Amino acid sequence: MTEPVTSTKSLHRAGDRRWQRRKEARPAEILDAALELFVERGYTATRLEQVARRAGVTKGTMYLYFESKETLFKAVVRAAVLPNLERAEQQMTEFRGSSRALLETLLRGWWGAMEGSRASGLPKLIMSEAANFPDLAGFFHEEVVERAHRITVEVLRRGIDAGEFRPLDLEYTARALRAPVLLGLIWKHSLMKSER
Repeated sequence: MTEPVTSTKSLHRAGDRRWQRRKEARPAEILDAALELFVERGYTATRLEQVARRAGVTKGTMYLYFESKETLFKAVVRAAVLPNLERAEQQMTEFRGSSRALLETLLRGWWGAMEGSRASGLPKLIMSEAANFPDLAGFFHEEVVERAHRITVEVLRRGIDAGEFRPLDLEYTARALRAPVLLGLIWKHSLMKSER
């Protein structure tokens, strides 16, 4: 004899604690679930139903917070990456040591913040999906890449003005300094997996 089927609502109440949490926690839980899925599957293969299921909400509930997959993705990037850039900007304002020490602090900070986070998969995702979703790539470039670039250029300019660094091409040098961090993150989510 088979077990009687209970309603989904009673299963949610009786079982999974995610269905019993406070309403205020939902957006963060949706963003966490979306970040995991975007990094695991890519932008194209991630479905809003999957995000809702992983977050423990209904698809309809997701639409109360995010009107589309694109809106959700942008919110994920803003929540996962922008706080690191805000910290870097604050460090740049408050730092009292040499420009060289500040530059080292920022680069190590970016690596430390991203390498240990699920957000470390976002650069690879953007690179692999850019041709199909140029608007999302443009958004990422404007909100993340250009902001990090401006910070790096400003630190280099300070160093030149203070006589710590010789005059150099700011644009090129800023890109060259950040490239190892970017390559390390891409490596972590591609070739490094085949080394295990």
